[in-house]
Amino acid sequence: MKESISLRFLYGTAPGRLALRLLVQPGVSRVAGRFLSSRASAWIVPCYIRRHGIDLNGVEIPAGGFPSFNAFFTRRRRNAFAGAASGSKNPEKSAASSADCLLSPCDGFLTPIPVKSGTVFDIKHTRFSLEDLLQDKALAACFRDGLALVFRLTPANYHHYCYAADGTVLRHKKIAGKLHCVRPIALREIPVFAQNSREYQVMRTKRFGMAVQMEIGALLVGRIRNERLTMETNHVHAREEKGYFEFGGSTILLLLEKDAVRIREELYGHKNADGEIPVRAGEEIADACGAHSRSK
Repeated sequence: MKESISLRFLYGTAPGRLALRLLVQPGVSRVAGRFLSSRASAWIVPCYIRRHGIDLNGVEIPAGGFPSFNAFFTRRRRNAFAGAASGSKNPEKSAASSADCLLSPCDGFLTPIPVKSGTVFDIKHTRFSLEDLLQDKALAACFRDGLALVFRLTPANYHHYCYAADGTVLRHKKIAGKLHCVRPIALREIPVFAQNSREYQVMRTKRFGMAVQMEIGALLVGRIRNERLTMETNHVHAREEKGYFEFGGSTILLLLEKDAVRIREELYGHKNADGEIPVRAGEEIADACGAHSRSK
């Protein structure tokens, strides 16, 4: 993946890294967020659409157009999470079978990564401790020899996301941190997943055992909006909207226990040059294995 000149400067040079120390501070992100939510940013929208080739079919567009860049970036798409099963031409049948399948929570690029012994795994040449990621030693132990599914969202992707499975939310945790870009050049230089602000929920799913669904902020993403937390019940459903990101390329991570799921083989045939699998929100990406397939 070709990196921009600005990213190479910020992450690959001494002056750039000094500038980065300022850029990654939450206060800078908040200022950028206020501008992107103001009417003064509306002129960016048509330029952004052209640059990234964004398809607006099915998008809910306000009368008079988007009043700000963030209004566009957090745009809603009709039937956003009704993605058909891989290879299926019957969305209604797909929705009915979702309880037995793990879904992609978002549009983006998927990388499945086995959780290695010692709860340390590699992402794009950088080693990450699962304990540091979760800030919970006991919870990290639950996913030893399990599977991490990393979903990378690009700036052009739809940035609302849904639950990947039916289940019960046991607890929620929010971890403040510095906001770094999640592009590969940043991953080579800084342990991004251990430093970025992030939120996650621990869930007891009906078909896949214990799971964690985590959202990770990136450079200039001042807010992860998990509005689902305001609802009274802690029972959640696959394809139910969980929240959305404000501006930036961001990441969603699913942690699953050992032998919980089997990734569908046909997906591997769609890998891009970086070894990532393009997925759509609501798409069925894995089936339950016997160890966790019974209702809990």
